[in-house]
Amino acid sequence: MDLVPALEEPLKQPLKSVLGPATAKVMAEHLGLHTVGDLLHHYPRRYEERGQLTHLADLPMDEHVTVVAQVADARLHTFASSKAPRGKGQRLEVTITDGSGRLQLVFFGHGVHKPHKELLPGTRALFAGKASVFNRRLQLAHPAYELLRGDTDEAAEAVDSWAGALIPLYPATAKLESWKIAKSVQTVLLSAQDAVDPLPPSLREGRGLATLPEALLKIHRPHTKADIEDARTRLKWDEAFVLQVALARRRHADAQLPAVPRRPSPDGLLTAFDAKLPFTLTEGQQKVSKEIFDDLAAEHPMHRLLQGEVGSGKTMVALRAMLAVVDAGGQAAMLAPTEVLAQQHHRSITEMMGELAEGGMLGGADKATKVVLLTGSMGTAARRQALLDLVTGEAGLVIGTHALIEDKVQFHDLGLVVVDEQHRFGVEQRDALRGKGKQPPHLLVMTATPIPRTVAMTVFGDLETSVLDQLPAGRSPIASHVVPAADKPHFLARAWERVREEVGNGHQAYVVCPRIGDEEDDPKKAGKKKSPEDEAEKRPPLAVVEVAEQLTRGPLQGLKVEILHGRMHPDDKDAVMRRFAAGETDVLVATTVIEVGVNVPNATAMVIMDADRFGVSQLHQLRGRVGRGSAAGLCLLVSEMPEASPARQRLNSVAATLDGFELSRIDLEQRREGDVLGQAQSGVRTSLRMLTVIEDEEIIAEAREEAAAVVAADPDLENLPGLRTALDALLDEEREQYLDKG
Repeated sequence: MDLVPALEEPLKQPLKSVLGPATAKVMAEHLGLHTVGDLLHHYPRRYEERGQLTHLADLPMDEHVTVVAQVADARLHTFASSKAPRGKGQRLEVTITDGSGRLQLVFFGHGVHKPHKELLPGTRALFAGKASVFNRRLQLAHPAYELLRGDTDEAAEAVDSWAGALIPLYPATAKLESWKIAKSVQTVLLSAQDAVDPLPPSLREGRGLATLPEALLKIHRPHTKADIEDARTRLKWDEAFVLQVALARRRHADAQLPAVPRRPSPDGLLTAFDAKLPFTLTEGQQKVSKEIFDDLAAEHPMHRLLQGEVGSGKTMVALRAMLAVVDAGGQAAMLAPTEVLAQQHHRSITEMMGELAEGGMLGGADKATKVVLLTGSMGTAARRQALLDLVTGEAGLVIGTHALIEDKVQFHDLGLVVVDEQHRFGVEQRDALRGKGKQPPHLLVMTATPIPRTVAMTVFGDLETSVLDQLPAGRSPIASHVVPAADKPHFLARAWERVREEVGNGHQAYVVCPRIGDEEDDPKKAGKKKSPEDEAEKRPPLAVVEVAEQLTRGPLQGLKVEILHGRMHPDDKDAVMRRFAAGETDVLVATTVIEVGVNVPNATAMVIMDADRFGVSQLHQLRGRVGRGSAAGLCLLVSEMPEASPARQRLNSVAATLDGFELSRIDLEQRREGDVLGQAQSGVRTSLRMLTVIEDEEIIAEAREEAAAVVAADPDLENLPGLRTALDALLDEEREQYLDKG
């Protein structure tokens, strides 16, 4: 097999050795493309058919666009100008058409001569530029263009050589037009013929997939729509399969690690805790608890993701798992993303456990343990005592922020780590905590952000998944409405009346703003008149400090209003939360610091200002803070965006359903393909270019099965050099690290 290393090289070749330094530099700086493989995986965004013209009517504004159209009319205007020699300036206006609409091209000054000669009525060409509006008309100013001449054999052949019957249009930049990218692709396409195929031959043949060289040729130079379809299917399989192999290898490696099995004793702490619960667990809680207990009893570490809607009782399930581990002689740690949340978990867990949380104290039950809190802002004495309780094993449960991960923190015998809201935690932290046990501890990750099955399989593919989808009895429905503040200001006035009514009925309310407001704002540059949507976008988001002040002076005058945000001192934050929880404050004006885990059953109303500035899943999370008691919840989404804007449609979706899984699908469909992985992991540029996590559910599920089989048979992929190469290319260093740390 000596040939293999030589065959791997073509796609790894640096572009500067193939295309010339200037083009390679633009590709690297503006498109992030460095090697022949990068360029070949920069796929066309869409294709134009020779006989059909683009829909000019559908051009997106302010984006770099490429259109194929025909010149309908060209006029040269001369006008008085102080800048031009002899005081005369020239402007060339060319109107192009594609049957669906017309578009004006404008050229000025010295730039008019060449197009004036070439862009004659009847000429067809590719035009590229940024679409803008001038005098209420759509136009491209100084577009780059490439003539599509069919008049001479030679010209037709030149176009054919890079266009084929279907003209590929690539994601481009102002510095590099689509057709220049196409010509560069043409230059390196020959290299693809020697590309090593990452898919095992049995898999490829069994599913009737094209070879990699064939797929690359068909995606860049298709002759028919069927070519594009073949290529897309094959390239999607590459992405899904290689990613699933990486995750399968991770799971395989984890399964080889030793862990201490933790089985609860039959009449220990867990039994005592269950006996004092004032309610019975839901069916879902019982089922998920069983999955977790089975994992804890195994001899390799549990890696489980527990997803549940806000309020579905995840904390109860996690607490029972922690108690089971304490029963078995170990310790359990719960990591929360913020101090407010850590304090809150500590409070609610000690309340739920009662005398069982008073180990070693007078009045503590004989099966009791100690529950300690460890955060960065604790006083020295309290901190020293907490650290001592951990190292001696006196404390069975510890709840804290990432302060738990610091070097000085030592455990007696760490058996389980519960991470709340995993996406807030860096991978490094998860890794550091894992090193705190004598053997790797079991890991339970909780998230209240519903994740569609396919995303769970890709983003959290190294974790087994449990889902809690029933709400415990006694939770109330939440009514949600969009408040169009710009179109209907009286709706906003009514919103504040509703808040007063809720407070009048003995309840409380949240007002959420995107910004704190004590930071320096950039002086906004005054400029040309903007559209209402632009105006709403451009003004700084509403801020807690200002909104609280306006409300206390205006519509909520006389009510007790307090503010809460992330830059306050931890003690002040805790004091504000305590007063709100105790019902001493009527209205809490806050940032998204309340998004996760804040539990005040008496809060029934929430007004989210500039709601369009938040993501769909985030709005759903925030809304979950109300309706936690027996009274119905109300959530008002305030926005100044115009009715037809995508932002308003997004808010309408949130108002229309309380199903978090449905909303997470909408959220994904509205985001660009691929940022799902990058965002959910660590901001690493995503490897998904062809695969869409939502639509390609079947491919992802099948690829996961195939990957598990391949890795079980050959964990080091010794017999699959092509797959090893693809793994190296796909999992750049940061991502590899991410997967390694799981």
